[in-house]
Amino acid sequence: MRWIHAAGRGLLVAAVVLTGYVASGAQADGARGGGRGPLTLATAGDLTSYLGPLLDGWNRTHPGEKVTLVELPDSADETHAQMTTDLRGGDRNRFDILNIDVAWTSEFAAAGWISPLSRDRFPLDGFLPQVEDTATYDGRLYAVPYVTNAGLLLYRKDILDKEGVEPPRTWAELEKQAKAIAPKYGLDGYAGQFLPYEGLTVNAAEAVYSAGGTILGDEGERVTVDSAAAREGIGFLARGVRDGWIPRKALTYKEEESKQAFQDGRLLFLRNWPYAYVGASAKGSAVAGKIGAVPLPGPDGPGASVLGGSNLAVSAHARHPDSAARLIAYLTSERVQRLVLTKGALPPVRAALYRDPELIRRFPYLPTLRASVAAAAPRPKSPRYDQVSLAVQAVVQDAMTGRQTPEAAVRRLARELADISRRG
Repeated sequence: MRWIHAAGRGLLVAAVVLTGYVASGAQADGARGGGRGPLTLATAGDLTSYLGPLLDGWNRTHPGEKVTLVELPDSADETHAQMTTDLRGGDRNRFDILNIDVAWTSEFAAAGWISPLSRDRFPLDGFLPQVEDTATYDGRLYAVPYVTNAGLLLYRKDILDKEGVEPPRTWAELEKQAKAIAPKYGLDGYAGQFLPYEGLTVNAAEAVYSAGGTILGDEGERVTVDSAAAREGIGFLARGVRDGWIPRKALTYKEEESKQAFQDGRLLFLRNWPYAYVGASAKGSAVAGKIGAVPLPGPDGPGASVLGGSNLAVSAHARHPDSAARLIAYLTSERVQRLVLTKGALPPVRAALYRDPELIRRFPYLPTLRASVAAAAPRPKSPRYDQVSLAVQAVVQDAMTGRQTPEAAVRRLARELADISRRG
């Protein structure tokens, strides 16, 4: 999702392993050319330092289908801008395969930038059930899930154990503990990703979904955000800043800044992706061995996360779509997905890996993550998603900074989303 990226470190990895894998089947529909040959793969910046060597391994075992990696900026917003600029170039574009945020699939498909894919070419039956929906548009498969993600609530287990309380399951419990316990230990209460960028869209959507609301329906053609649930969700975030248990400095946090605050021992609670658990548990972290993870809380019990991660798509102007599909099938094979987890600390899409006892011992948050993914929902689907996300960010920021009441903010968001739908 980045890269640390708003959708949960999914974009940074397009990993391959050192052994050869052959996938058979028809080429991606609608792409130019055919057969096999070299490829260019575009992804956000690889901050894990393992992607390069793995791609070298693929290239050694597939000399006729060598992959050139193009690393775009770490920021999801900048990556999106560069990808769309290139894709608008038609047959002059550079990219054959795109590692895209799950929220971009509808936009790229509606614009005709990526090709529909044959389902029987990819191991979808072995995937987590929820992830396929992020790769479809208008009933067709336009990408293949590669990395999934769901938000977790990380907490200081040592402190809650000392206080004799369980980690919060509801918003009221989270608020109470953030207010009463955090100051006793010189900590801030709660943070997420609240800078106006894609991360704020994710946090806002999770608050709305947890309260039982939605933002858009019918592939973005129907605006559903003007509801009591949306007012409750946005109000929860705004109240946290107003009452101080969400520190104002958290309004500047993206994934990395919020992870660092928790890892340095400055936060009692953090909403983030699972990679933050791994970082906070690593040697050198001030809180290693002192943390736990539970599903995000909601008004009356566990809430709902937004599905993060990334999908692999084939450009409509790919030079060698058969090779592109072969590589995607390889990247989603079980052994590569295992490496996505063990080398990159990124949540795989293969369901069997979440039941593997060895992996659970190494990554104890996996059962919690599996439950969170099962309860998660995609971000609002829209062919104009970039505009939708910008509107959500601007409005929710105004609510959290007190420039607008949550009630007024939700009404304004409904109007702006309706305008976006009409302009489309």
